[in-house]
Amino acid sequence: MSGNTRVIVVGGGYAGVLAANRLTQRDDVSVTLINSRSTFVQRLRLHQFVTGSDEAVVSYRKVLAEPVRLVVDDVVSIDADLRTVTLSEGGTADYDYLVYAVGSASPEPRVPGAAEFAHRMDTLEAAQRLRSALDDVPETAPLTVVGGGPTGVETAAELAELGRRVTLVCGGELVPYLHERARRTAAKRLAALGVTVLEGQKVTEVRRESVRLAGGDTLPSAVTVWTAGFGVPDLAARSGLSTDADGRMLTDETLTSVDDERIVAAGDAVAPSDTPFRKSAYAAGCLGGHAADTILARIAGKRPEPLNLSFNAMCVSLGGRTGIFQIGNRDDVATGVYIPGRAGSVLKRLSYKASIKHLIEEAREPGSHTWPKGEKRRRTLAESRRIEA
Repeated sequence: MSGNTRVIVVGGGYAGVLAANRLTQRDDVSVTLINSRSTFVQRLRLHQFVTGSDEAVVSYRKVLAEPVRLVVDDVVSIDADLRTVTLSEGGTADYDYLVYAVGSASPEPRVPGAAEFAHRMDTLEAAQRLRSALDDVPETAPLTVVGGGPTGVETAAELAELGRRVTLVCGGELVPYLHERARRTAAKRLAALGVTVLEGQKVTEVRRESVRLAGGDTLPSAVTVWTAGFGVPDLAARSGLSTDADGRMLTDETLTSVDDERIVAAGDAVAPSDTPFRKSAYAAGCLGGHAADTILARIAGKRPEPLNLSFNAMCVSLGGRTGIFQIGNRDDVATGVYIPGRAGSVLKRLSYKASIKHLIEEAREPGSHTWPKGEKRRRTLAESRRIEA
């Protein structure tokens, strides 16, 4: 498809795909999606990929609108002055507008031995290596999962349900977002699965077959899985664009870069008004939709609208048959209301399907995706930071 306005979307995750699909509303816009691999990876299902219960990949032919051109490559730099991106395979690509949707990844662990001996699972390739490592050790071998967030908990539960001996080491509380009642329910379910949960413990060293804790204890660990921490690719910083302390691109409330109105950002790698949203596949898709709306407004000569997004729930699976669906208020603070057990697991499975369904529907009918409005706490904080700046 050829058009008068060229838009490049960097990153083919939930935010990038939804943005690319939504941009096809106009016939005079040509959209190119640049992604490092040729298949769409459902990152929220990588813990299932590790245990073999799901493949966690979907063909881009299924989720990407037909007019969108897919380029399998990596962007190594963005030149905002020339409006070009440089590709790892050589050459450059020109744009009129750019959507920065590079996603997130676990940062390189700074704990001694972790980079060498611990397995991450923030990418499909890392999950593949972990899957192979698990196949190489006896089923009775002790395993350690480091990180008490949703990824760590879901990975530990999935492994334990297969009969594996798992210790889950949490630097703080178990799934901090959950209400304390839901947290107790999660802890009971993990205990029932045989998972040993160590809250408030820090790993100080990872060895080939053990993990050392801050208190001096050493845990045997044939395979160590590292899910702690948050990081984003450093493409924006390397390209001279403003970022927050974690490397997220700094934007205003329309998701426009504070450095260049031709660049908008979406997903985990954006910090609107230096006030990012909680990491979520659903939020990433909604941010991708708003980023597309910002570009379409500018093409039409209109003033882009500020972001208005409220999402107030979290789904956590605790193995294949149990889960927790945590309800939050409009400011995304967990309440005492949650749905546990099999019903929670059903809702979690529905969320997996919905994450792909939103992309497919937007591909078939660009502009159709909507999201709830009204989150006031983040907007108030963002406004106060804007005034201070």
